[in-house]
Amino acid sequence: MRKVLVTGGVSGIGYGIATSFKKAGYNVCVACIEPKEKHHKLEENGISVIQWDVSDFKACEANISKAEEKLGGNIEILVNNAGITRDGMFHKQSRDNWDAVIDINLSSVFNMSRVVIEKMRANKFGRIISMSSVNAHGMLGQTNYSASKAGIEGFTKALALEVAKYGITVNAIAPGYVNTEMVAAVPKEALDKIILTVPIGRLAEVSEISRAALFLTAEEAGFITGVVLPINGGLRLY
Repeated sequence: MRKVLVTGGVSGIGYGIATSFKKAGYNVCVACIEPKEKHHKLEENGISVIQWDVSDFKACEANISKAEEKLGGNIEILVNNAGITRDGMFHKQSRDNWDAVIDINLSSVFNMSRVVIEKMRANKFGRIISMSSVNAHGMLGQTNYSASKAGIEGFTKALALEVAKYGITVNAIAPGYVNTEMVAAVPKEALDKIILTVPIGRLAEVSEISRAALFLTAEEAGFITGVVLPINGGLRLY
């Protein structure tokens, strides 16, 4: 039974990925910053939850060890999903908002991957997936967010080259607009305008992102590495 660690899995895409892995027979642990009262849905599904800030490297070192204890072995599959937005036009963008987005979205990918990579190399197996975004290529009012997601894509390609010979694949998923609780809270008029920009004419479902994550981490996907998989309904063609 493969051991999986998902960051930011309390809701939205992360929750969908964590529960999909569990249903597929994997042993799953979620790392999140949310308080314990928000963990019960995951725990009811047999998923372990540990609360920590994945932008803190030392916290990652300490808590990944705890996750391995809960899972009964080394992390074999890492899904870097934690992410935030702090949108605003650049001339009004604060340094605090820049740092928060880069630290949570991008630095956490380094932190988590760095801690697990040595054991993956030793075991000659590993799967790392990080969540990018269609907006990695730029979006009005998202200089910080776009920079963080573009950084993830570069990180993915560079690390994939380094670790391929150890049986480790490193890929990213770049969703477009997904039907999550956050998107559902957008006013209907604004949401309708968003959907009009999507050639397929609807939002992605969380399950469509989860299936892609399962595919990329399967034994049979061992020849796929350094890929950024777009799931955006044709919103951006790569």
